[in-house]
Amino acid sequence: MRGMRGETLTMHAPILASEGFAPVIEAQWASESACCEWATRLAACLRPTLEQGGSVDVSLDGPLGAGKTTFTRHLLRALGVAGRIKSPSYAVVETHELPGFAVHHFDFYRFNDPQEWEDAGFRDLFASPGLRLTEWPDKAAGLLPTPDLKIEIEPVSDTGRRVRLHGLSRAAAPWLEAMAQPAQPLGEPA
Repeated sequence: MRGMRGETLTMHAPILASEGFAPVIEAQWASESACCEWATRLAACLRPTLEQGGSVDVSLDGPLGAGKTTFTRHLLRALGVAGRIKSPSYAVVETHELPGFAVHHFDFYRFNDPQEWEDAGFRDLFASPGLRLTEWPDKAAGLLPTPDLKIEIEPVSDTGRRVRLHGLSRAAAPWLEAMAQPAQPLGEPA
């Protein structure tokens, strides 16, 4: 399948996830525009769950410079965050309050010991409803809940990225099914 901005999509047979079966989607983003399109589509998938008081945990994996924070910024914009969206690299967490739900964007890159997560008091944030986006989740290994979605971003060129979305909960299956559908060009009915 091909999206409207040149990314290619592949949906794999279901794999066993932590709570059931969910798909894995692979894509190639040719540019930041494709990243923005995916973030916008994912925001539309997640919004109903969040606005109904639910929780969504998303882990973002990839090397430095892969585009984890860029993807997060596009996702937050699509959800309605206005103003400057800062990277939580030094603050560890940036919180955004939206009508009906909160978003917590974590970056554990600077953690040296998973115990720092516990010491920082993040258990309460992970127990509350809303969206949690976690960069460098391996730095808090064993302390984070299993995410609903795991997004792996791998640079393949200066602007190109290989992306994999793994559904790790039952909630993720319909989101990834929707993401696997070809994007509708702007102005065309769905």
